[in-house]
Amino acid sequence: MPEKDLKSNKHTPRWLVIICLILAGEMIFSLPFHVPRFFRPTLLDVLNMSNAEFGDAFALYGIMAMLSYIPGGMIADRISARKLIAFSLVATAFGGIFFALFPGQIGLALIFGYWGITTVLLLWAAMIRATREWGGELAQGKAFGLLDGGRGLVGAGAASLAVILLAYVLPENIEAINLENRTSAMRSVIYFYSLATFGAAIMVWFFIPDSKLETKKSEFGKFPGIKYVLRNPAVWLQALVVICAYVGYKGLDYYTTYAVDILGMDEVLAARYMSNASYLRAFSAVAAGFIADRITSRRVIGISFTLVLISYIILMLLYPEPKYMNIIYANLIFTFIAVYALRGVYFALIGETRVRSRYTGTAVGLISVIGFTPDIFFYSAGGRIIDAAPGFPGFKNYFLFLAGFALIGMLATLALWYRKN
Repeated sequence: MPEKDLKSNKHTPRWLVIICLILAGEMIFSLPFHVPRFFRPTLLDVLNMSNAEFGDAFALYGIMAMLSYIPGGMIADRISARKLIAFSLVATAFGGIFFALFPGQIGLALIFGYWGITTVLLLWAAMIRATREWGGELAQGKAFGLLDGGRGLVGAGAASLAVILLAYVLPENIEAINLENRTSAMRSVIYFYSLATFGAAIMVWFFIPDSKLETKKSEFGKFPGIKYVLRNPAVWLQALVVICAYVGYKGLDYYTTYAVDILGMDEVLAARYMSNASYLRAFSAVAAGFIADRITSRRVIGISFTLVLISYIILMLLYPEPKYMNIIYANLIFTFIAVYALRGVYFALIGETRVRSRYTGTAVGLISVIGFTPDIFFYSAGGRIIDAAPGFPGFKNYFLFLAGFALIGMLATLALWYRKN
């Protein structure tokens, strides 16, 4: 029997399905990612940790996520996305209660490890599979562009509200802010994201339809997709593209620290700058998706890697003197646009390289277990690079680090381009 996918359900409008996927896909990562991305200086003060110490605690998230991607992909090929996504959101939201206690480094590592399971094992591959089904054969770029662009809009909107909440709780006089004020403000932000994540679970449960999957009863307990994806060179090249693009995305997380330590912003202004720049994700990802359906995802990815590489080199070379500030800000914006474009279309490669639909979850699992390994090493490596040479020299080395991955991504995209399908 052919699969009855999400787009064929007559009782749920297509637009409502993609909106629910967008909300789920962004809010699931709000607690482990939004809080340290937009509020890093304040969070580190409350936790009394250095960049490197926080990176070491976060590394357990990457380890647990890596262990979850492949089994999560196989589960997504067998169980309805609605059930998987809703349960994952609820479990992640409850983790925020413990996070708001601001535990020590071991406790923090445990909560991030817990989130590595809740955000990946039951949600990630299910969301990608549901999005591929929603897009059909001819609109993969559009589907994934809308997913990531919409996620960007939701993430930026949530961050803006969180920044307003942070500024409301903190004293107006920046010099009067103490540790107690910061702790109260960060706890309010964490509770806000926890409630938003739980709200997304309710929407998913009521509005995403169940889907009939292709896996036959005779195949339960067997995993034919593993052999298929392991032998497919395109899957391995896509994994390399994802890891390089994801390093660029993770690289944005230290822009708040760069704004405070190098550009001279205060912590609230830096958080507001990051949240405002995040709105570019909606435009960049959606535009990249529609363009990819016209000129192929591989071309969009190759152009984006080229742009981000040039921007990193410029940021690495220019000291933030007044005469260079406009150029620096322009290149920061270029990196946002290019990185968000990469995120918008790199999973569209699955359809473009003709990976079999029935093995989408398993392919996503393998690509993700390799592609998202920066969740293990990036914060530890990036934090050490910056801490080893305080000030501009540390960030100069940091941008060189990012440029190296951008170059590797360009080469992987070229290899994927010239490979015959």
